[in-house]
Amino acid sequence: MASAYTETIKVFKAFCDENRLQILELLRTGEKCACKLLDDLHITQSTLSHHMKILCDADIVQGRKDGKWVHYSINPEGAERAKKLLEQQLSLVPHDGQNGSCCR
Repeated sequence: MASAYTETIKVFKAFCDENRLQILELLRTGEKCACKLLDDLHITQSTLSHHMKILCDADIVQGRKDGKWVHYSINPEGAERAKKLLEQQLSLVPHDGQNGSCCR
């Protein structure tokens, strides 16, 4: 059975690595070919594939195959969903004054 937090975990995992943050920064200006990302990041193809899988699994990035290369871009719908997840995790929920604490 999948956890209620499965999607949230995928999104936060996507943001918790320096290389993935650099990839997202590069993609902010538009679609980039994997070859361009490799040149800019100075990482191996297998390392890039690993990071792109995590970003794509979180639905934050989408890939488009063109010949032997994949072109990546930020998925606007996935990015919006990630923003909402962060907002949900950090928003305070009003309560009735009974916080369930055993300490007085």
